[in-house]
Amino acid sequence: MLGLTEILINVPIALIAICGHELAHAWVSSKLGDPTPRYEGRLTLNPLAHLDPIGTLLMIFTGFGWAKPVGVNPMYYKDRKKGMALVALAGPIANFLMAFLGILIAVILIILGDFLGWNVHISMTIFGIAELFCFRNLCLMVFNLIPIPPLDGSKILGMILPNRVYYNVLQYERYAIYLIMLLSLTGTFNTIIGSGVNIVYGAILRAVTSLLPMI
Repeated sequence: MLGLTEILINVPIALIAICGHELAHAWVSSKLGDPTPRYEGRLTLNPLAHLDPIGTLLMIFTGFGWAKPVGVNPMYYKDRKKGMALVALAGPIANFLMAFLGILIAVILIILGDFLGWNVHISMTIFGIAELFCFRNLCLMVFNLIPIPPLDGSKILGMILPNRVYYNVLQYERYAIYLIMLLSLTGTFNTIIGSGVNIVYGAILRAVTSLLPMI
């Protein structure tokens, strides 16, 4: 069970990860010519516009969850399948960029702290919060890339599937929530998400380390 301090740290981190993810969906759909996200007030970082209560609580306490789906109308896209894939991909990309920037900024602050003579506990705290921010974003990214409707991964996969197969898959979208619940209860999601997060986190650390000589 999370203590008060952990909750106070996890709540804003979860809000930033979820809202950034949803804003990216809305922004890309809008750029593709769809006015729906703007009409529904989703082109904002205001948490009230995006949050699903259950999905947000899961994000805070487990590391992965969901928000209210961004309403889009693919009829406005020149290529509906490609447009849906680009909109779906925008969310995970936003989470990856936030994770990367979180670690990079923390490393820069720690290097600055060394010059300023900060207490080592300050540096450890900064990196600990940045690492948690990174993991929360990567959990949301990997979870949404799983190719099960209605997760983003299913729409990204749809770009390379034949139309007949893609639209057949979409017919079963309302039943997919039961598969998601089953995978959650059996711990399968934990294995998939944990493995994916560790791989990407390692890549981010290597990338940030490679940038250090230029900082």
